[in-house]
Amino acid sequence: MKFMLIWRATDEAFANLGDVDFDKMLEIVGRYNDEMIRAGVLLAAEGLSDPSEGVVVDYSSEPPVVTDGPYGETKELFNGFYIINVASREEAIEWAKRAPLTGPGFKTEIRRVPTIDEFPQDNEWIKKERAWREANGQL
Repeated sequence: MKFMLIWRATDEAFANLGDVDFDKMLEIVGRYNDEMIRAGVLLAAEGLSDPSEGVVVDYSSEPPVVTDGPYGETKELFNGFYIINVASREEAIEWAKRAPLTGPGFKTEIRRVPTIDEFPQDNEWIKKERAWREANGQL
Protein backbone atom coordinates (compact mmCIF):
# COMPACT_ATOMS: atom_id res chain seq x y z
CA MET A 1 0.00 0.00 0.00
CA LYS A 2 1.15 3.50 -0.75
CA PHE A 3 0.97 6.21 1.89
CA MET A 4 1.84 9.87 1.80
CA LEU A 5 3.57 11.24 4.89
CA ILE A 6 2.91 14.98 4.94
CA TRP A 7 5.19 17.16 7.08
CA ARG A 8 3.52 20.04 8.87
CA ALA A 9 5.06 22.60 11.21
CA THR A 10 3.79 25.64 13.05
CA ASP A 11 5.40 28.96 12.19
CA GLU A 12 7.34 28.80 15.46
CA ALA A 13 8.59 25.24 14.89
CA PHE A 14 9.60 26.09 11.32
CA ALA A 15 11.42 29.22 12.53
CA ASN A 16 13.34 27.10 15.08
CA LEU A 17 14.78 25.08 12.20
CA GLY A 18 16.73 28.21 11.32
CA ASP A 19 18.82 27.55 14.45
CA VAL A 20 19.92 24.15 13.11
CA ASP A 21 23.05 24.01 10.95
CA PHE A 22 21.91 23.28 7.38
CA ASP A 23 24.59 20.62 6.80
CA LYS A 24 23.53 18.93 10.06
CA MET A 25 19.89 19.01 8.96
CA LEU A 26 20.83 17.46 5.60
CA GLU A 27 22.70 14.71 7.44
CA ILE A 28 19.79 14.00 9.79
CA VAL A 29 17.21 13.88 6.98
CA GLY A 30 19.66 12.03 4.72
CA ARG A 31 20.09 9.24 7.27
CA TYR A 32 16.30 8.86 7.52
CA ASN A 33 15.99 8.81 3.72
CA ASP A 34 18.79 6.25 3.46
CA GLU A 35 17.06 4.05 6.04
CA MET A 36 13.86 4.13 3.99
CA ILE A 37 15.78 3.43 0.76
CA ARG A 38 17.60 0.46 2.32
CA ALA A 39 14.26 -0.87 3.63
CA GLY A 40 12.83 -0.60 0.10
CA VAL A 41 9.85 1.53 1.09
CA LEU A 42 10.72 4.98 -0.29
CA LEU A 43 9.02 5.92 -3.58
CA ALA A 44 9.35 9.72 -3.46
CA ALA A 45 10.45 12.46 -1.09
CA GLU A 46 10.30 16.19 -1.68
CA GLY A 47 10.57 19.35 0.34
CA LEU A 48 8.68 22.43 -0.73
CA SER A 49 9.85 26.00 -1.26
CA ASP A 50 8.92 28.81 1.10
CA PRO A 51 5.19 29.64 1.03
CA SER A 52 6.04 33.18 -0.07
CA GLU A 53 7.02 31.71 -3.45
CA GLY A 54 3.68 29.96 -3.92
CA VAL A 55 0.28 30.96 -5.18
CA VAL A 56 -3.25 29.82 -4.35
CA VAL A 57 -5.97 29.45 -6.96
CA ASP A 58 -9.30 29.93 -5.15
CA TYR A 59 -12.34 28.58 -7.03
CA SER A 60 -14.90 30.29 -4.78
CA SER A 61 -15.69 32.77 -7.55
CA GLU A 62 -15.78 32.92 -11.33
CA PRO A 63 -13.19 33.51 -12.61
CA PRO A 64 -10.98 31.89 -9.94
CA VAL A 65 -8.91 34.29 -7.84
CA VAL A 66 -5.12 33.84 -7.78
CA THR A 67 -3.35 35.04 -4.63
CA ASP A 68 0.41 35.25 -4.17
CA GLY A 69 1.98 34.03 -0.92
CA PRO A 70 2.71 34.45 1.91
CA TYR A 71 -0.58 33.37 3.41
CA GLY A 72 -2.35 34.30 6.61
CA GLU A 73 -3.31 30.76 7.55
CA THR A 74 0.08 29.00 7.49
CA LYS A 75 -1.29 26.29 9.80
CA GLU A 76 -2.87 24.82 6.64
CA LEU A 77 0.42 24.56 4.77
CA PHE A 78 2.77 21.63 4.59
CA ASN A 79 6.52 21.72 4.06
CA GLY A 80 7.29 18.46 2.33
CA PHE A 81 6.22 14.90 1.84
CA TYR A 82 7.25 11.29 1.41
CA ILE A 83 5.45 8.62 -0.55
CA ILE A 84 6.19 5.19 0.80
CA ASN A 85 5.09 1.69 -0.15
CA VAL A 86 4.52 -0.42 2.95
CA ALA A 87 2.41 -3.39 3.97
CA SER A 88 0.01 -1.57 6.29
CA ARG A 89 -1.18 1.66 7.85
CA GLU A 90 0.59 0.60 11.03
CA GLU A 91 3.92 0.34 9.19
CA ALA A 92 3.39 3.83 7.74
CA ILE A 93 2.79 5.10 11.28
CA GLU A 94 6.02 3.48 12.46
CA TRP A 95 7.99 5.22 9.69
CA ALA A 96 6.35 8.55 10.59
CA LYS A 97 7.30 8.09 14.24
CA ARG A 98 10.95 7.84 13.14
CA ALA A 99 10.86 11.14 11.23
CA PRO A 100 13.94 13.24 11.95
CA LEU A 101 12.33 16.67 12.32
CA THR A 102 10.20 16.38 15.42
CA GLY A 103 9.27 18.29 18.54
CA PRO A 104 6.63 20.78 19.60
CA GLY A 105 4.83 22.22 16.60
CA PHE A 106 5.77 19.42 14.18
CA LYS A 107 3.23 16.92 12.86
CA THR A 108 3.11 14.29 10.14
CA GLU A 109 -0.21 13.56 8.47
CA ILE A 110 -0.53 10.08 6.96
CA ARG A 111 -2.85 9.49 4.02
CA ARG A 112 -3.25 6.33 1.94
CA VAL A 113 -2.77 6.77 -1.81
CA PRO A 114 -5.45 4.73 -3.61
CA THR A 115 -4.36 2.65 -6.57
CA ILE A 116 -5.88 2.95 -10.02
CA ASP A 117 -7.34 -0.53 -9.48
CA GLU A 118 -9.75 0.94 -6.93
CA PHE A 119 -11.56 2.99 -9.59
CA PRO A 120 -14.15 1.71 -12.09
CA GLN A 121 -12.09 -0.07 -14.74
CA ASP A 122 -14.73 0.38 -17.44
CA ASN A 123 -14.52 4.21 -17.19
CA GLU A 124 -12.96 5.74 -20.33
CA TRP A 125 -10.80 8.16 -18.30
CA ILE A 126 -9.49 5.40 -16.06
CA LYS A 127 -8.65 3.38 -19.19
CA LYS A 128 -6.72 6.37 -20.59
CA GLU A 129 -4.88 6.90 -17.33
CA ARG A 130 -4.03 3.19 -17.09
CA ALA A 131 -2.63 3.27 -20.64
CA TRP A 132 -0.56 6.36 -19.78
CA ARG A 133 0.75 4.71 -16.58
CA GLU A 134 1.64 1.52 -18.46
CA ALA A 135 3.43 3.50 -21.20
CA ASN A 136 5.44 5.37 -18.55
CA GLY A 137 6.38 2.31 -16.48
CA GLN A 138 4.14 3.22 -13.57
CA LEU A 139 2.18 -0.05 -13.61
